[in-house]
Amino acid sequence: MKKIVCLLLILAISSGIQPGTAAAASLWVDGTNLVGDKKPGKVGDIVTVLVRENTKTKDKGKTNVKKTNDNSVSDGTGIFSFLKAFGFNSKSDMTGDGSTERTHVAQTSITCLVTDMLPNGNLIIEGTRDVTTHEENLELKIVGVIRPEDVDANNNILSDRIANAEIGIKGRGALTRIQKPGLLTQILQTIF
Repeated sequence: MKKIVCLLLILAISSGIQPGTAAAASLWVDGTNLVGDKKPGKVGDIVTVLVRENTKTKDKGKTNVKKTNDNSVSDGTGIFSFLKAFGFNSKSDMTGDGSTERTHVAQTSITCLVTDMLPNGNLIIEGTRDVTTHEENLELKIVGVIRPEDVDANNNILSDRIANAEIGIKGRGALTRIQKPGLLTQILQTIF
């Protein structure tokens, strides 16, 4: 056992390590916060947006218009004796009702990239995702401004916490072509 200890001492001295000092690297890395959450804070960081959009709009309109005209001219006299009495009446009634109701629900998650940092510390994020199923391609896109403190411990943020949010879902493919009105229908809808 003494020989092993002496051998280790000789190796330590020959490698420049002073006896009694540790040669191992530290497990602690400066700037690491073991208590706080890692929040996005620079260009290139990644944030997952949980899209939970529910919109419901309802528009109603009602119009009632009535107009009555009653005009008449009596028989002419003097040089206007050739004029015979005439008159006309007109009456118009118009009633119109219209209503529109729409409901949209979008639920998904998209991982976005921090593309810029504003002077106040807010971050501009952008992310896209293409999903293809059954000859239908859905393109999802999100652009907006977030506050780093709104990002949770799992690096997620809800879509309603994004300022100036642009959330788009576009479809292309067989289903979209079937649902789109034909050219003749579009022309007739424009005219009428």
